[in-house]
Amino acid sequence: MAGLFSIFTPRLPAKTAATLCNSLATLLDAGVPLLKAFDTVSKKTGDARCREHLGEIRTQIKQGTEISEALRSRGGYFPPLLVDMVTIGENTGALPEILRGLAGHYENLIKLRRAFLGAIFMPVLQLFAAILIIAGLILVLGLITPANGKPIDILGLGLLGPSGALTFLAICFGTIFGLVGGYFLLSETFQQKRMVDSLLMKIPVVGKCLRSFAIARFSWALGLTQQTGMSLMKSLDFSLRASGNGAFQQAAGPMIQQIQEGDELTLALAQSGLFPDEYLQMLEVAEASGTIPETLHRLSPQFEAEARRALATLSAAFAMLIWGLVAGVIILVIFKIALWYIGMINSALNDAMG
Repeated sequence: MAGLFSIFTPRLPAKTAATLCNSLATLLDAGVPLLKAFDTVSKKTGDARCREHLGEIRTQIKQGTEISEALRSRGGYFPPLLVDMVTIGENTGALPEILRGLAGHYENLIKLRRAFLGAIFMPVLQLFAAILIIAGLILVLGLITPANGKPIDILGLGLLGPSGALTFLAICFGTIFGLVGGYFLLSETFQQKRMVDSLLMKIPVVGKCLRSFAIARFSWALGLTQQTGMSLMKSLDFSLRASGNGAFQQAAGPMIQQIQEGDELTLALAQSGLFPDEYLQMLEVAEASGTIPETLHRLSPQFEAEARRALATLSAAFAMLIWGLVAGVIILVIFKIALWYIGMINSALNDAMG
């Protein structure tokens, strides 16, 4: 998502992207010729696939192709954000500054991904362990024939023995992978991504996290593009796409139309309903004083920090959900076994009395 799930996007790895952008920025700032800079970066990277792409890009640049076009020709390997920002850098002469900003952006993605995975690792491990334990119980208890001839159905779903255990595993893992795969599948096209992101933003904790991510990236891109002297409408269109959020990208058309009709930027943003009042108030002051780039450069880190806090909250909520699910299943199993034993005792007592 970008957004929350953009940290898992299977293109150029974020770590490689950060190193690539930072190295190119340093070399270009030092006055190293472009082709030599690509040669140096290509040899420095440890990613074989990236090295291959960089070699092809160097050849295209030598033949007169622009960097952005060479990046775009690599079959989607390079993220759209990187390609778009390099395009702006080429057109404005601020390529080193933009590459350095991209390096910082990808370094933030790496930190956020590590924080999220670290927070959910133990709960997910416990969930998988619980699923395997329950499958094992279904298998073992289904093979045991009690005195009354009725095996223990711990879930009450008729799942017994090896076939029951396999069915249970298929249901659990199929549901998990189906939900994750379904999200990425639905996010493949703009219309579907817009629908999915709009729905997710209505979920209290998830929505706040996604909104903070989107606003942080929007602010960073808008501040950077405005600093390069790009026109407001083009800058706004690009920055909304850079947010990586379908709901924000959908709002580009109406916002640009409002600005074309003479409305101020703050009013156009307010009409979308996507930005908090505090953000709009600060931007309004910046717009009146002509300090939009400077203000946005201050706001972007603030919303990145808020996104990290929201991500921590989301991770904690996800952990609690998993723990609650595991605890509920364990309690269910305990009650099922307890009721089975009580039934056995009552049956034995009735037989003895009879």
